[in-house]
Amino acid sequence: MKLYVGLDLGLQKTAVCAVDEKGETIFKRIIVSEAENLLNCLSKYKHDIELVGLEACPLSEWLHAALIGAGYKAFCLETRHTQRFLSTRPNKTDRTDAHGIATMMRVGHFQEVHVNSEESQLMRAMLTGRKRLVGAMLQIENTIRGLLRIRGLKIGKVHRNQYSTHVEMLCTDHQDILAVIMPLLRVRNEMREQMRTLDLALGRAARNDSVCKKFLAIPGVGPLTSLAFKATIDDPRRFASSITVPSHLGVTPRVYQSGEIDRSGHISKSGDKLLRYLLVETADDQSHARETA
Repeated sequence: MKLYVGLDLGLQKTAVCAVDEKGETIFKRIIVSEAENLLNCLSKYKHDIELVGLEACPLSEWLHAALIGAGYKAFCLETRHTQRFLSTRPNKTDRTDAHGIATMMRVGHFQEVHVNSEESQLMRAMLTGRKRLVGAMLQIENTIRGLLRIRGLKIGKVHRNQYSTHVEMLCTDHQDILAVIMPLLRVRNEMREQMRTLDLALGRAARNDSVCKKFLAIPGVGPLTSLAFKATIDDPRRFASSITVPSHLGVTPRVYQSGEIDRSGHISKSGDKLLRYLLVETADDQSHARETA
């Protein structure tokens, strides 16, 4: 007997459902969202389980790796395609979603999502952490600018290395506002130091990677862009042709064609947002370099 298992993942609990070749439900469970609990739940039927499906989400990479390591044939499912299939059901619960995913695996009506390697996941974590750090630092800087305007103090254009000194100088004759500004300024300066540390680590990672070294040889490409590109692509063999890579990154125009209408619109922006931003910045730098040459 072949079994097909569907998992509806949640932060605290996961719904598990298994169906046989005829679509009959063999078992349903609600378990704690931990790899050990999941493997224990499936261990009794391990030799009968043909496929395991789980919808792509923040937990899916971790649990997918645990399932593959235990010898199961597991697939991460594309979210939008899965949601369209599940939306046809009259009731939406964790149990019915797990049953729907199991049914998708049984009939073969699913789209697999590539699961990045552990190395790529670590690179993405570092790049995402840096992005959040920069965003928080800029938010604090803008807050300081807004608070100083209450006293008519304008920071204007200033290099980031001189930002802290410039703010303190502006507040020399306004000691009352320093009680608000100085804590923010100390936090901003500490965040900037941590960002430098993270940048050094990313730079070392790029220089020590054979693939990233090739990217760094391209004018305008730095450590962030090279690491982001490698982490996003991960395994080039999953692309049938290099032509499909721009579509995966969301930098190709949308196409609308119906009858006599055939037009191309803005880029789809369906791929990785961080990498797309870095590629655009790299292209702008190269264009500016050519103009000033």
